[in-house]
Amino acid sequence: MKKFTAIMSLAAALVASMIFGWVLANYFEAENLRLVTLCIGGALFVLSLIPMPKGVLPMSVNILTNYTGEVLDALLTNATTGNELVDGGHIRLEKTSSKFYIPRMKVGEMLQKVVEQPEDSDSKGDYNYDEKVLEPQEFMAFTTFNPKSFEKLWRPYQPKGPLVFMELPPEIQNKMLALLAQTVNFELGGHFINGEYGAGANQLFNGILTRIVADADVLKVDAPVAITEANVIATFKAVRAKIPKVLRKKKNLKLFCSVNTADMYDDALTALPNKGKNYTDTNEERYKGIPIVALADMPDDVIIAAVASVDMNTNFWGAVDFAEDYDTIQIDKLTNAGERFFFKMKLKADTNVAFGEEVVLYDARP
Repeated sequence: MKKFTAIMSLAAALVASMIFGWVLANYFEAENLRLVTLCIGGALFVLSLIPMPKGVLPMSVNILTNYTGEVLDALLTNATTGNELVDGGHIRLEKTSSKFYIPRMKVGEMLQKVVEQPEDSDSKGDYNYDEKVLEPQEFMAFTTFNPKSFEKLWRPYQPKGPLVFMELPPEIQNKMLALLAQTVNFELGGHFINGEYGAGANQLFNGILTRIVADADVLKVDAPVAITEANVIATFKAVRAKIPKVLRKKKNLKLFCSVNTADMYDDALTALPNKGKNYTDTNEERYKGIPIVALADMPDDVIIAAVASVDMNTNFWGAVDFAEDYDTIQIDKLTNAGERFFFKMKLKADTNVAFGEEVVLYDARP
């Protein structure tokens, strides 16, 4: 595709050069119109092949995905940095601009006594296949800035004369875009857990906890109460008791809770007689061998038990991508007469749970 685009671009440049050469030759009434046209057109075509000075690219334009893949990859990485589910390896992320279907395969019991001549009526157990959907919702990051604030980044490349924002080395553009991305609070970590899609200004997409609460198949602990240091161990016991036995020893089974809940659990273990760490140390974050994952954005009085990882066996799935290929990132002047520029980036994201019946939820929120 890239080779075809390049060939078409060269062909278009050649045709345009010849047309412009013919116009000039005709305007000056050249005696040998054909020869002069070929000379002028050839010269213009050769000039069009000369690249811009190395390390200089236009900046005050829309940045497209085919501009440089490093920019977009870096920005997408920055957008998910600080997302505890992603950084901790607790969710599988898929890059998709539209829908992504999570495959779900279930098989019924198949073992039975031997039938000498089995027929279709002797069949036992079925393959049941269906899908859950990740449908990323569009949202954006937008901020304004003064380019002079970043002057120290490119001054070594332009030591003389006034600052020219239109021309920057690509490596400086990447650094600047990374810095700009960091100045924007994407808050994706909170949205990946508590996000709720709707008409509100902050209702960008549905988070994992929102999906779990809405899933009728999720196993919910009965009569939950607010978690305290006095009952936190009993609460983890109730959650574990609700986990299906086939999952209790499964790889990547984890208990997710808030930081406050994890702290209360640690204090409760320390306070136990003849057990637990000295109060100057912290206890291992596990309950009956199951890792406890404390998330800063997880609300208090909530505990989730689920298999969570980055592989295909995870129960937590997410999708993230840039919204559109050709208007993803924009850096341009806010107003023609002003000095401030704006930075705009559009993203898409969504989350979902593969098997609700393999998730345990303790939710004592009012």
